[in-house]
Amino acid sequence: MTRYVIGPDVAVLLAEKRAVVHPKHKLLAPTLLRSQVLAQLYGEVRRGALARKEAERRLDHLRGLQIRLLGDRVLQRVAWDLADALGWEDTFVAEYLALTKLQGDMLVVRDTVLRVAASKVVPTVAPEDAFFL
Repeated sequence: MTRYVIGPDVAVLLAEKRAVVHPKHKLLAPTLLRSQVLAQLYGEVRRGALARKEAERRLDHLRGLQIRLLGDRVLQRVAWDLADALGWEDTFVAEYLALTKLQGDMLVVRDTVLRVAASKVVPTVAPEDAFFL
C-alpha cells in the first residue's frame, strides 16, 4: 500500500476529475486541507470561474474519498522545525512535508517549483505520475 500525501491543488484536481482511488492506496493530508480546499473553491465561485453547485459536488466527492486528515502535536512540531530550517514565512506547506516525513510515502505536488523544492526534503511525485487512481 502506498500512502500519498496530497495538498489542496491535488485534492481539487481529484474532485474535478471525479477520481476514484484504488483500494491499495491511501490518501493523507494535514487537517488544514479542508479549509484550504473550501477557500479555493469559494474563490473560484466568487470569481465566476465555477458554479456553486459544481463546487458543492466537488466538495462532496472529496468527502467520499476517505482522505485521512492528521494534525497532531508531533506533526505540528516537525512542520515548525521544517519551516524554520527552510526559512519559510509560515508552516502551511511544511505541514504537508512533515506529514510525508512522518507517515507518507510520497508527496503529490502539481506545482513544479514546489515539487523540486520539496523533493530535497521528501519523495515527491507529479499527480500524473502517481499511481493512486
